[in-house]
Amino acid sequence: MGLLIKNGEIVTGDARYRADIYAEGETITRIGDDREVPPDTEVIDATGKLVFPGFIDPHVHVYLPFMGTFAKDTHETASVAALVGGTTTFIEMCCPSRLDDPLEGYSLWKSKAEANCACDYSFHMSVTKFDDSSESQLSEIVADGINSFKIFLSYKGFFGVEDAEMYETLKLAKKLGVVVTAHCENAELVSRLQAKLIAESKTGPEWHEASRPESVEAEGTGRFATFLENTGATGYVVHLSCKPALDAAMAAKMKGTKLFIESVLPHFLLDKTYAEREGVEGMKHVMSPPLRDRRNLDILWKALEAGFIDTVGTDHCPFDTGQKIMGKDAFTMIPNGIPGLEDRVNLLYTYGCRRGNLDLHRFVDAASTNAAKIFGLFPRKGTIAVGSDADLVIFDPNYRGVLSAKTQYTNNDYNGFEGVEIDGRASVVTVRGVVQVVDGKFVGEKGRGKMIKREPIHF
Repeated sequence: MGLLIKNGEIVTGDARYRADIYAEGETITRIGDDREVPPDTEVIDATGKLVFPGFIDPHVHVYLPFMGTFAKDTHETASVAALVGGTTTFIEMCCPSRLDDPLEGYSLWKSKAEANCACDYSFHMSVTKFDDSSESQLSEIVADGINSFKIFLSYKGFFGVEDAEMYETLKLAKKLGVVVTAHCENAELVSRLQAKLIAESKTGPEWHEASRPESVEAEGTGRFATFLENTGATGYVVHLSCKPALDAAMAAKMKGTKLFIESVLPHFLLDKTYAEREGVEGMKHVMSPPLRDRRNLDILWKALEAGFIDTVGTDHCPFDTGQKIMGKDAFTMIPNGIPGLEDRVNLLYTYGCRRGNLDLHRFVDAASTNAAKIFGLFPRKGTIAVGSDADLVIFDPNYRGVLSAKTQYTNNDYNGFEGVEIDGRASVVTVRGVVQVVDGKFVGEKGRGKMIKREPIHF
């Protein structure tokens, strides 16, 4: 059965026009004035609504063992939450530790997602060590459809890599044509600053930011860029949070270094005072890099508006209050992360486009198209075109609502944006031509999502 979306206003990264969209066999087959369609066609009237390409979150954690516990979402709950929020594809961080076998870790993450996702998905493969077997194992993973690695310049001894390992990873990435995403901090400085603060009995969540200050993120960003320059590899800074790190990344870009910049939603809307609240309320907002001084918010918005920031993800990482309280005696024991997969699109639209200065095309670029291009999904994903997957978001700009843990699909007992207003939401969401969400409710197939294999493109 075909799908016809009529009377909507199509908005992509580079175009805005009124036309009908007809999809058949999972892909868009016609765009125009479709007066004649088969009698069994499902017809959706999008009058008064915007029609966007399905949104892509390039940075999520679903299955995640971390700090002695596990993130609360399953692939079923996370994918449903994603779709309700307009995200039709996400790229999950596959994160085995230094003690784990990479191939076994990759197989484990795949097994968790397979047949359990309502939206499409892929993975970034974390390289948490580089030894004699790494090249053959990582090459096998790339051959299976993964064209991006992840390295941590933090979490010393668990996820973190040494500089020599970063160098070898980037050399291999250049050879294989994959992009390397990086959590940019200085692991040694973070470790030393954490120990110093704890020794001074500065143990509450308000000291988390002081243990990994802006200068530490800027140093990690600059060091990553220097390694990219000297290996010729393509890099992608994840969750950039502050002006000094942005300056370091932009300086590298100006020199011709192949580097993309991602920021995540919390760093556009929240500041460090949220993590300075007493007790578990502060712990809820502990993430790394931390929420920063408020002066950074406007700087990041302007960088996004200008196109200096390429993508906006979430670093979705749901740990509930029972897990956060593990850090009651020391901020170093608080599981890091804020959930956001469900709310990214609505908040970015509201505070970027409706209440800010973000161009609607830049919004689509940052939330969908650029991620598709960087990570080898375009034009299958990230645009509305004949031959593209029929991942579509019919968006109602007239909807008004308030975010709350009481109404979210995310499997977590709090919302990091509790009580925040939104202007607009997805009215209908489709995945490869099948309706999965209607008016904020999941109505589709929980196992419809599939792993999208991606070819290397960054030689």
